[in-house]
Amino acid sequence: MAASELYTKFARVWIPDPEEVWKSAELLKDYKPGDKVLLLHLEEGKDLEYHLDPKTKELPHLRNPDILVGENDLTALSYLHEPAVLHNLRVRFIDSKLIYTYCGIVLVAINPYEQLPIYGEDIINAYSGQNMGDMDPHIFAVAEEAYKQMARDERNQSIIVSGESGAGKTVSAKYAMRYFATVSGSASEANVEEKVLASNPIMESIGNAKTTRNDNSSRFGKYIEIGFDKRYRIIGANMRTYLLEKSRVVFQAEEERNYHIFYQLCASAKSPEFQMLQLGNANYFNYTKQGGSPVIEGVDDAKEMAHTRQACTLLGISESYQMGIFRILAGILHLGNVGFTSRDSDSCTIPPKHEALTIFCELMGVDYEEMCHWLCHRKLATATETYIKPISKLQATNARDALAKHIYAKLFNWIVDHVNRVLHSAVKQHSFIGVLDIYGFETFEINSFEQFCINYANEKLQQQFNMHVFKLEQEEYMKEQIPWTLIDFYDNQPCINLIESKLGILDLLDEECKMPKGTDDTWAQKLYNTHLNKCALFEKPRLSNKAFIIQHFADKVEYQCEGFLEKNKDTVFEEQIKVLKSSKFKMIPELFQDDEKAISPTSATSSGRILLTRVPTKPTKGRPGQAAKEHRKTVGHQFRNSLHLLMETLNATTPHYVRCIKPNDFKFPFTFDEKRAVQQLRACGVLETIRISAAGFPSRWTYQEFFSRYRVLMKQKDVLNDRMQTCKNVLEKLILDKDKYQFGKTKIFFRAGQVAYLEKLRTDKLRAACIWIQKTIRGWLLRKKYLRMRKAAITVQRYVRGYQARCYATFLRRTKAATIIQKYWRMYVACRMYKIRRAATIVLQSYLRGYLARNRYRKILREHKVVIIQKWVRGWLAQKQYKRSMHAIIYLQCCFRRMMAKRELKKLKIEARSVERYKKLHIGMENKIMQLQRKVDEQNKEYKCLMEKLANLEGVYNTETEKLRSDLDRLQLSEEEAKVATKRVLSLQEEIAKLRKDLEQTHSEKKSIEESADRYRQETEQLVSNLKEENTLLKQEKETLNHLIVEQAKEMTETMEKKLTEETKQLELDLNDERLRYQNLLNEFSRLEERYDDLREEMTLMVNVPKLEHKRTDSTHSSNESEYTFSSEFAETEDTPSRTEEPSEKKVPLDMSLFLKLQKRVTELEQEKQLLQDELDCKEEQVLRSKAKEEERPQIRGAELEYESLKRQELESENKKLKNELNELRKALSEKGTPEVTAPGAPAYQVLMDQLTSVSEELDVRKEEVLILRSQLVSQKEAIQPKNTMTDSIILLEDVQKMKDKGEIAQAYIGLKETNRLLESQLQSQKRSHDNEAEALRGEIQSLKEENNRQQQLLAQNLQLPPEARIEASLQHEITRLTNENLDLMEQLEKQDKTVRKLKKQLKVFAKKIGELEVGQVENISPGQIIDEPIRPVNIPRKEKDFQGMLEYKKEDEQKLVKNLILELKPRGVAVNLIPGLPAYILFMCVRHADYLNDDQKVRSLLTSTINSIKKVLKKRGDDFETVSFWLSNTCRFLHCLKQYSGEEGFMKYNTSRQNEHCLTNFDLAEYRQVLSDLAIQIYQQLVRVLENILQPMIVSGMLEHETIQGMSGVKPTGLRKRTSSIADEGAYTLDSIIQQLSSFHSVMCQHGMDPELIKQVVKQMFYIVGAVTLNNLLLRKDVCSWSKGMQIRYNVSQLEEWLRDKNLMNSGAKETLEPLIQAAQLLQVKKKTDEDAEAICSMCSALTTLQIVKVLFLYTPVHEFEERVSASFIRTIQMRLRDRKDSPQLLMDAKHTFPVTFPFNPSSLALETIQIPASLGLGFISRV
Repeated sequence: MAASELYTKFARVWIPDPEEVWKSAELLKDYKPGDKVLLLHLEEGKDLEYHLDPKTKELPHLRNPDILVGENDLTALSYLHEPAVLHNLRVRFIDSKLIYTYCGIVLVAINPYEQLPIYGEDIINAYSGQNMGDMDPHIFAVAEEAYKQMARDERNQSIIVSGESGAGKTVSAKYAMRYFATVSGSASEANVEEKVLASNPIMESIGNAKTTRNDNSSRFGKYIEIGFDKRYRIIGANMRTYLLEKSRVVFQAEEERNYHIFYQLCASAKSPEFQMLQLGNANYFNYTKQGGSPVIEGVDDAKEMAHTRQACTLLGISESYQMGIFRILAGILHLGNVGFTSRDSDSCTIPPKHEALTIFCELMGVDYEEMCHWLCHRKLATATETYIKPISKLQATNARDALAKHIYAKLFNWIVDHVNRVLHSAVKQHSFIGVLDIYGFETFEINSFEQFCINYANEKLQQQFNMHVFKLEQEEYMKEQIPWTLIDFYDNQPCINLIESKLGILDLLDEECKMPKGTDDTWAQKLYNTHLNKCALFEKPRLSNKAFIIQHFADKVEYQCEGFLEKNKDTVFEEQIKVLKSSKFKMIPELFQDDEKAISPTSATSSGRILLTRVPTKPTKGRPGQAAKEHRKTVGHQFRNSLHLLMETLNATTPHYVRCIKPNDFKFPFTFDEKRAVQQLRACGVLETIRISAAGFPSRWTYQEFFSRYRVLMKQKDVLNDRMQTCKNVLEKLILDKDKYQFGKTKIFFRAGQVAYLEKLRTDKLRAACIWIQKTIRGWLLRKKYLRMRKAAITVQRYVRGYQARCYATFLRRTKAATIIQKYWRMYVACRMYKIRRAATIVLQSYLRGYLARNRYRKILREHKVVIIQKWVRGWLAQKQYKRSMHAIIYLQCCFRRMMAKRELKKLKIEARSVERYKKLHIGMENKIMQLQRKVDEQNKEYKCLMEKLANLEGVYNTETEKLRSDLDRLQLSEEEAKVATKRVLSLQEEIAKLRKDLEQTHSEKKSIEESADRYRQETEQLVSNLKEENTLLKQEKETLNHLIVEQAKEMTETMEKKLTEETKQLELDLNDERLRYQNLLNEFSRLEERYDDLREEMTLMVNVPKLEHKRTDSTHSSNESEYTFSSEFAETEDTPSRTEEPSEKKVPLDMSLFLKLQKRVTELEQEKQLLQDELDCKEEQVLRSKAKEEERPQIRGAELEYESLKRQELESENKKLKNELNELRKALSEKGTPEVTAPGAPAYQVLMDQLTSVSEELDVRKEEVLILRSQLVSQKEAIQPKNTMTDSIILLEDVQKMKDKGEIAQAYIGLKETNRLLESQLQSQKRSHDNEAEALRGEIQSLKEENNRQQQLLAQNLQLPPEARIEASLQHEITRLTNENLDLMEQLEKQDKTVRKLKKQLKVFAKKIGELEVGQVENISPGQIIDEPIRPVNIPRKEKDFQGMLEYKKEDEQKLVKNLILELKPRGVAVNLIPGLPAYILFMCVRHADYLNDDQKVRSLLTSTINSIKKVLKKRGDDFETVSFWLSNTCRFLHCLKQYSGEEGFMKYNTSRQNEHCLTNFDLAEYRQVLSDLAIQIYQQLVRVLENILQPMIVSGMLEHETIQGMSGVKPTGLRKRTSSIADEGAYTLDSIIQQLSSFHSVMCQHGMDPELIKQVVKQMFYIVGAVTLNNLLLRKDVCSWSKGMQIRYNVSQLEEWLRDKNLMNSGAKETLEPLIQAAQLLQVKKKTDEDAEAICSMCSALTTLQIVKVLFLYTPVHEFEERVSASFIRTIQMRLRDRKDSPQLLMDAKHTFPVTFPFNPSSLALETIQIPASLGLGFISRV
């Protein structure tokens, strides 16, 4: 396929970008071969010219179609490259909030930095048992795959979790372990996980440190093995650590820190318990200040120290050991501050009384002088002599650092060993799953020996990963039988060879370390000479001769050679270790106790990383030269060996890969940094997996999937019956290059990009079809619209024209009428206007004349006032003129006087010049004159200013004067006019006054008349209006009152109804909750009872076997077996895995006390079993010893055997008769519905105690009689024995008879011997009871001590917890204490029960023996009386009409009745041929006869046998739905019969008169009704489990996967982790399968005559299971969250509803259980864009929780190109609208939830006397009465 076909206009591509790594763009024109530039349009709206590389001419990566974006598996993408992977991860992480994604066999986990509700137990149950591709990616899916492969393949598994620190490795490992603890059924062993997780704070504090990239970088690898037994239950764990970076203890790069524990110690230095460590600030110590960054932002080292200490306490590290650890760590810090002083170039010394060394020696408990000496000297041993040589300052410093590293490594080793001892289990391990939490690829600015080791380890892991991926790809190709071609994938073996092969980097490093004068520089030169220009992966930096570059699989890394040799040697002097071993501090020698080898470069195993083995190994004894050989190992050599051991462990297991990605460095939730993500994807091998997949055939489709997806590209003639041939024919036409695809057995394999090409063809075809359909539809719509518009136009015209004609006629009539009206109206208006104008004119004239008169008056007044003003103004002006003249005169005088003064001054000056002596006398006068002159000048200036102001004032005055004159003239004229007007006004006023008087008189007369008329009219109107208002008000008040009464009555009724409804609902809910809890308790109790009975029966069988080799059991075992025991299937259940039992065991999370009782009871039973086994062994030994004694005393043995046989016969004969009474007593005590019945102080308990007291008293009275009677019995039997027998016992009796003839001595002797033997046995039993009591008291004392210690430990732990956690821990402790007390009370009650049964048994045994003795005496006296006893009367058959509805049977036929009617009855034959519930009717008729005979023993025995037989049948055939349904129906019918014929009025009202005659007369069986009700509940719950197991495999396939509407749901390409499609599988379940199964269930229940209400409850439960399982899978599968799948679900639900209608079950409540599923399907189909859509969704999805709604919106995935994804803003809108909704925090529905069942009374109309017993039942021994 040419590039021009793909790089067309509008095609989208990825181009590199420095900020976003990759940026999406769209082609603006087609690409043609030879083009050097691509015209692109970026998403932000800019156009770009993209220049192709002239050398490679490589085109940019094509972008996948939107339909493929967001896939679960990256290998499902059509275009597999880096930008596609990055974009897919970003879309899933940001848009869909999905943190897990498959990449082939790798699970990519992105840390969300936020708690997500996807790790609950419901999620675990949902993933349990599922295939890895069936559900959305999850860590649980990987864990389930590992667990399943471990159980299926019997092969150990490994989960390799890698990534940077902070990427979520530890959390992923924690959830994987939690999954194993849950699914393996080892809930009691979950503390293993807790202990492993509790070790995290310790391991992080001593193994994690801050680096330049991460504040909490793990500097070691951790491999946790979770051990399983043969039943795959967790039994323990073991932790191995790898590659600890010891060099960090003594050196840290810039911006880095040492291990956290040192800074935690320094931060806690002021604590009282740490005062002795003499610590200070971290900047004080050399080992903690080198990085210059002692504090991590946001981390409180003091609090972290508290967490570390708390974790140590939880793991059992005592306070003394904790302080010992801290002493050693503090000593390391002080050792780093030890300084050396050079004496010369070859020696150095430590200053005397050096403070740091003194503190170090005190903390480590060693001698100061010895340590000081050996820090500055070393011992050299030759063949003949030993020398002590001083060392230089540099050597001493390196030795000090090596010693610190060695101590820290030993301490690290000790802590890990202690953790492993805590996690170790004594049970043998069958298999394990390992979880490897290891660091990722590292590259820093300065990379040294540590980074070299880390990257070397990652190279090995990457090689193992590549080979595993390559192997899986090869297996897939060979499985499908397609041609296998070698895929050219990146093999990093050359890089590994460069590091570890002969003359490799490590080899040259070891060789240089052996050289006496080897340095880092010489080693670097050897590297250059050996590998430069010879190995393509080895390079030399341009500007450095002390560094080298290695091309790793992830990136190029430059390593600095400085320090490589020293770190590889890591020399620790033996003398320093010996000084530490001699320490007085006991923990120091304990650290070095296994360090027997020479301490040298290998004593601490590894400078970079150390390997800790699983279990501490014992030192092997080897040859003397072996130590020297070990001595020569270097750090690099040991590192390589430890890495090989790790690879061997991983290669021996099946690996599973989890790659954790850190999305950003700031821990922002759901924030994706593309640069950081790409770095990690390149380093962790994800892109390499993509590359390997892309090199082959990454896209794989089954033939049916391909046909379903691309059916639109085929013509009708191309479609054949053979799907494979059809696909081949079509592909040959669509893709001409046959190398682009291959046909396998079941799949089609495509190369990268081919699926995108097919999608493009499909889209084009669909788009063309859409255009054609749109064209036709639009033409049809427009034609319809035109015809409709034409018809409407004609109609409108007709009506408009008629309307216009009618309007015109109306217009003419109105015009004529208007003309007449206008004529009269105009006349009226003109007349009225004239009158108005005339009146207005008169009024205007009057007002105008008054106005003119007033104006004239005002004018006269103004003129008068103006005259006065003129008078005063003229006077003022004259005064002002006078003042001005005076001022001018004075001014002239001043000027003249000044002129005269000047002249005089001149004369004086002339005189002054002439006379010199006056100058001397008047020297200061000049200054005075000058001052006066200045004053004169200033006065002149002021004068000028005043003159100017005066001139201005004169101008203003002149203007004002002119204005006043003009005003005065105007006023004078006005005054004259006013005078004239005043005269006229006076005359007019007189006339007006006259006219006014006349007018007033007229008005007054008129007014009086009008007032009187108005007054009368108003009074009348007022009276009428008042009456009307009063009437209206009265009516309104009446209506208001009536309305209020109605509303109040309605409100009160509604309120009462609402309250009643709410209270009823609440009571119903409470009742249902209580009923559910009771039924769950009952279910748990029945399961525990079965388990207990199995164990007890097994122990009974073991006790009843007299010898180990005797295999045959007693023939009477089945008849003597307790009614409460069943056939033992314990051996079978022990061998089967317990995973199938877990759902039933975990149904009731609230009844943990009952679960604890089970565990404790099972433990006790196992202990009792062991004790019985021991007793059996002891008895066998006693039998063997007794045989030897019997050989010596044969005669005595005969008498003892006779006595023992007599005793055994008595016990066996009594056992049958007492069995029923014992079981009834046990049932009354153990199976009561409420614990109050058997509680101390209850009536039943009191009666029991009274009986016990009376029995004890009677027992004391009878003891002596029994002794006498037994002696007499022995003597009498001796007398009547025949003399010809040959046994030893007869010989002895003959001897006794001879002695009797001689006298009574023998008889007295024998009686005395028997009496002594009996007394001896009683004494021994009393002694044993005393010993048992003493032992019990000692055990109680020991338990109290343990309880006291535990309480102290809990108190100490609680004191260390925060207040909230302390309260929670206290509550948990109180709950545990109360549970234990309840268990103790139950034990006491059981013991009392046993005591009562034992005493009753003894009493009846003795009574039976006395009775037999009396009978024996009577027989001796009159043996013929037995014949004279009355014989049982014969039942004479009555006529049919006289039958009383009772069945009679003999007591000995009870077992046969139960066997034929219950145990061996076939439900199918009864259901088909006989009336429903026939066994229940027969049993009840038998009970009626026993009631008629007033035989309580018979009633009790029959009911007990019936109940236990039903239980036994259900235990054997409990998986058969037909059997369970049959006995549920019959149990309910039996229960209804007991109610119907109980004689109670509430039930009798439903009976006929004949039925009321059949009521029970003697016994009240209400308690047995409760027992039967409980049994029915248990059967119902078993029925639910059976139908759930049958429906479970069908639901997902039938409701979600099967295409009920063909072609509705599109098939999308899947990757390696693909699910098996159900489209082409003929055996796959469909919706019809589910409906057929439901119909089968319904028909079976109807055939068995099950109550209709009970059938409704079963159907409701079935529909709930269907809805819950379907919705849970929908919430966990992104591939089914689409519009088309919503349509399929709604159609499937409608089919289920139709089934309900057909079966008349719509009122069963089953439809309501599907409401969440219906709303989820609607949510997939509705619009999801605007705020109105959000409001509609919130109101529609009332049955879904907020979490479920948001999850569905996030998972919504378009299947077709025309669908759109849900925007993040819309989802946020939904979350904002639903934030106030209070609903469950659980994401999934509880699919195991069981609705509480009720059994409404359903009386039978069948007459008992008409029931016939068919011969097929084999009940001929019973007769109708």
